[in-house]
Amino acid sequence: MKFEGKITVITGAARGIGRETALLFAKHGSKVIACDVLDDDLQTLENDSREMTAGSIKGVHLDVTNRKEIDKVIGEIKEEFSKIDILINNAGITRDAFLMKMTEEQWDQVINVNLKGIFNMTQACSRLMKNDGGVVLSTSSVVGVYGNIGQTNYAATKSGVIGMTYTWAKELARYKIRVNAVAPGFIKTPMTENLPQKVLDYMTEKTPLKMIGDPIDIANAFLFLASDNARYITGQVLGVDGGLVI
Repeated sequence: MKFEGKITVITGAARGIGRETALLFAKHGSKVIACDVLDDDLQTLENDSREMTAGSIKGVHLDVTNRKEIDKVIGEIKEEFSKIDILINNAGITRDAFLMKMTEEQWDQVINVNLKGIFNMTQACSRLMKNDGGVVLSTSSVVGVYGNIGQTNYAATKSGVIGMTYTWAKELARYKIRVNAVAPGFIKTPMTENLPQKVLDYMTEKTPLKMIGDPIDIANAFLFLASDNARYITGQVLGVDGGLVI
């Protein structure tokens, strides 16, 4: 799969799944605009990509809840490249709490980043894609399919991502924009690294393949869905979960 000349925008790109995805797309020739609010980690990502001979990675500070920042970044991309070929909506946070204890702030923070942030980015980028077509991919979760105790806010956003994916696939097809989502299972990321060992053991045992996934597993799914090999795939949610949802 070759991505030479392709402009890929990735949010939540500084760590975990986003970082692996940025490195993989650059390895395959894409010019990657890696967006995040974690400036130090973005700088590390840029440094780690400097030896690449195919594509490139440019780190850009971007808060997906801030429309002014989004308009500025998209405007700069338009001025430099005149297009965006691929958008990968990966920015996401958790603020876990049981329903009766969840604060309004915890609810709003997760909704704003995980749901409104994806809306903001897709709206802005699709306007630039509509003349030449493109691909929009978003990170959902198995939690958006079957729920999870203590994650009312997170589950709501990941279910919402699925609904938006189906809707946008229908709306944007006329512009040759494909829209799909990936629903990861239990993946080794900074978001999960602080969980107690008993929780890790439980999730491993619950997964039919009896293993926890790596960020590269999700990055590979994004790479396929963004490629011409998936040119006839739109409006789909690909579970990459070791069989967790069967």
